[in-house]
Amino acid sequence: MSYILLRKDDLPHDENTYEFQGYQHGEASISFLWVDLPPGHGPRLHRHPYEGVFIVLEGEATFTVGSATLEVKAGQIAIVPAGVPHKFLNAGEGPLRQIDIHRSSRFITEWLED
Repeated sequence: MSYILLRKDDLPHDENTYEFQGYQHGEASISFLWVDLPPGHGPRLHRHPYEGVFIVLEGEATFTVGSATLEVKAGQIAIVPAGVPHKFLNAGEGPLRQIDIHRSSRFITEWLED
């Protein structure tokens, strides 16, 4: 049996997000984003052809999922169905830390806002 052990800092990243795409690491069938966003920040409206699971570890976020608005806090999990437009914003006064799991070995994103 083979395994892969990675460090967070080994992943491609920008100032606020670390990216794990499963296809780059053996045969992992998921991808995820390790997110650490300052207040007032978040991605613009987009959708994926697969389900997304958002695990909020610290802080609070306002999610737009289709026509619904959700207030999500640390310790909660938001699940977005495949194909549904969504975005989120750090709505708190401190950092928003979450893990965004994509049910795909690679990120496939259709951006709906500029």
